[in-house]
Amino acid sequence: MAEGYDPKRSRVSDSTLADFLRAPLTGDLQEVPGIGKAAEEKLRTGNDYDEEPITNTYQLIGKFLMLKGPDEDGIKVESIEHVEKFWHWLKNRGISSYRSGIVRSIAEKVDHMMPGVYEKDVYGDDSDEE
Repeated sequence: MAEGYDPKRSRVSDSTLADFLRAPLTGDLQEVPGIGKAAEEKLRTGNDYDEEPITNTYQLIGKFLMLKGPDEDGIKVESIEHVEKFWHWLKNRGISSYRSGIVRSIAEKVDHMMPGVYEKDVYGDDSDEE
């Protein structure tokens, strides 16, 4: 199995995701589906990879948007590369569970605020899976 973001590996239920997408942000990191106490602590403390603490949802969204680019060569970062960068950033921060769910939740929330940031259609329709 390839390592990286795959929305089909998200263990966040459709109803939980829908509730998150409809609700206003409060800033509490645990409002993001997939972020529990352990993940919140890892985000708050930082590590050798990234010492900057992430203490609220707004900062997490800010980090997601920062990874949109442009890259070092000034080339636009497309949707697939963008969510891959965020998935790997979470991994390097020590988030070991629910990474794809967190990525999907943040990507879809931001896409509701800024249409076109996340192109979920490139991953195919997952409604045909049982």
